[in-house]
Amino acid sequence: MDFQLTDEQRALKDGTRELLAGRFGRDRLRAAVEDPGPDRALWRELGAAGFFALRLPEKDGGVGLGLPEAVLVLEEAGRALLPGPLVACQLLAGVVDGVATGEKIVGLCEGAREPMLWEHPDGCDELILVEGARGRTSGAYRSAPDRVSCAPFASVDPLTPLARVLDLPRTEPVALDVPRLRREAALLTAAQQLGSAVRTVEMAAGHAREREQFGAPIGSFQAVKQLCAQMLVRTEMARSAVYAASITEGVLDVTGAKLLADEAAVRNARDCLQVHGGMGFTWEADVHLHLKRAWLHAERWGTAGEAEELLAAGLIA
Repeated sequence: MDFQLTDEQRALKDGTRELLAGRFGRDRLRAAVEDPGPDRALWRELGAAGFFALRLPEKDGGVGLGLPEAVLVLEEAGRALLPGPLVACQLLAGVVDGVATGEKIVGLCEGAREPMLWEHPDGCDELILVEGARGRTSGAYRSAPDRVSCAPFASVDPLTPLARVLDLPRTEPVALDVPRLRREAALLTAAQQLGSAVRTVEMAAGHAREREQFGAPIGSFQAVKQLCAQMLVRTEMARSAVYAASITEGVLDVTGAKLLADEAAVRNARDCLQVHGGMGFTWEADVHLHLKRAWLHAERWGTAGEAEELLAAGLIA
């Protein structure tokens, strides 16, 4: 298999980065930290650009691309720390009317785990509950937000408000391939983690070139060089795994990709803090936002412990 990006895929990736740089720059990022509810205007702009309709057939008003292209787009979203239920809207664009165009925002809730957490509850128009883990009966149900009983739940990521679902009426079944949805949700979350890992490498390397100590850039010191090199290695390993899994779509491939991407995002953010020194721990620096987002995503759609168990079972089998 050839995992190299095509010219069209590179153009999609570059175009997405340019779009997000223009629509969600640092000023808008910082504004979102202060007011973390989904930005409806931004959501409609993303919908108009085909962000959510990427995988829908052209006859249905979509772009007609596949999972590898969705991974590239979500990677750039992770790099920019774009908030909101991006994975949910990407996967449910063909299920809930208005999601593909950005007119509606839909949330996903994992009913197979406790506590059941709902991202951005105040900004969603619909909620889809996904039940069933490995070896269990699965199903999906649709509910209006005003019928859901929930309570605020402390979120480590200031850009991602959470609520604990206390009661959700299972009144309207939705015809979804739940195992596939969970697998794709894990992969798209891994793509966001990859994007964050890429960005923290850039931030660390940029700071190491500019910050001087003892009359020389700190990037000339062996200890800092080693940190940055390790960050790059983790990122490229995760990139290879995520890109490959987007093509094979195998359960173990996706599981391994999520595990590597989570590790790269979390450890790279920590090392980026180390490179920045004391200023990296300040609220004004953006490094902590990447670390907090990485922690949050590492607990969604498969944790490290669950991934290790699944991969070990696969080796034994």
